Amino acid sequence: MVPNTEACSPMALTDIECKNVTCPPEQKRIRLTDGGGMYLEIAPNGSKRWFWKYYFSGKEKRLALGSYPDTNAKAARLKRDEARLLHQTGVDPAQQRTVDKLQRKAAHINTFEAVAKDYHGTKSADWSDHYGKRWLARLEKDVFPWIGKMPIAEVKAPALLATLRRVEARGVKELAHSLREACGQVFKHGNQIGACEHNPAITLQGALKPYQVKHMAAVLDPVKAGELMRAIGGYSGQPTTRAALELSALVFQRPINVRAMEWAWIDFEGAMISIPAADMKRKKAGKINGRPHFVPMAPRVVEILQNLTPLTGHGRFVFPSLLTGERPMSDNTLRTALRRMGFDNDEISPHGFRAMARTLMVERLNIHPDVIEAQLAHGKSGPLGMAYDRPEFMDQRRQMMNIWADYLGQLQAGAQVIPMKAA
Repeated sequence: MVPNTEACSPMALTDIECKNVTCPPEQKRIRLTDGGGMYLEIAPNGSKRWFWKYYFSGKEKRLALGSYPDTNAKAARLKRDEARLLHQTGVDPAQQRTVDKLQRKAAHINTFEAVAKDYHGTKSADWSDHYGKRWLARLEKDVFPWIGKMPIAEVKAPALLATLRRVEARGVKELAHSLREACGQVFKHGNQIGACEHNPAITLQGALKPYQVKHMAAVLDPVKAGELMRAIGGYSGQPTTRAALELSALVFQRPINVRAMEWAWIDFEGAMISIPAADMKRKKAGKINGRPHFVPMAPRVVEILQNLTPLTGHGRFVFPSLLTGERPMSDNTLRTALRRMGFDNDEISPHGFRAMARTLMVERLNIHPDVIEAQLAHGKSGPLGMAYDRPEFMDQRRQMMNIWADYLGQLQAGAQVIPMKAA
């Protein structure tokens, strides 16, 4: 027997009744009353759902209590009773359920990990691809596993400190400090979007073990610089490696811009190397819209590159990999060559040629630091600003590069120099 659409029974429904009841195909639905305003609604397709009917502010409303058989009659009654108690305090149960759902959703959206990824998505458009990937990878490895799933508003200083000290315990103190700074950026972003109010990373300033910044190893003494240049001149390995080492000293650009130098960048007639903006260490906008970085070539630089033309001029890279010409020389090639020449990691690195040039040109050649910084491609604020690549500033850079090449030649030849005093 099929009950009427609004069947009313003073008796509570049994599981057998719930299980066996069906809705005739010609009816939209039928309802079995359980009691206390709760009923089971059955549709022609066989679905069965529990509802509680109540009144709030003079309007009839209903609250879904679950589907049968996942929610049996007993469980549905418990939900009804909970909603009834809430209703008695003057709260609309249906509205409160919506609020609870939004709060749970907000808590998920506003986890530390979610806010960090939102910050990354906002800022990475202006970061270099390498920096953006490294920034996120560090958090994914050392922060997210511990506090990533927590609502960012609930992450307090002790929890963040415990996370950072796990990194510190591995002996990578510099990374722990870098992560504190990155987390501070995330909390600041969270504050801006309303996900949190406080920045515990700020309160942790001074809570981590201090670390000494280790500068790139560099030769800063003229006598030692002369020994280095003579060692390079006498290097018995691959001629391209010897040329890359000497060019590193002469043009003092970042190692990647020397190793990955392309023949298309070389203008022999104009004695100029033009490194494309996309290959420079810049933010993404600077890589896309910036000017090339110009490196004037002293006569010795022109000579080195012309001598290399028969060896590698047929390919893309000036210093191709020995394994395949499709890639540039590896950074390890230059490091290994320096070790073979007797210069260990604490004396000179491929990046150390830059510090050597800057120090000796300021201390020994009296060249203005602003001109050197321009050729190093270091960003600078102030009156000069982005004037580094303007033609009228280029004359000073050309002169500087010639003076520097001549000075290195003198040191290599064993010129009499006064050793720098130890600090």
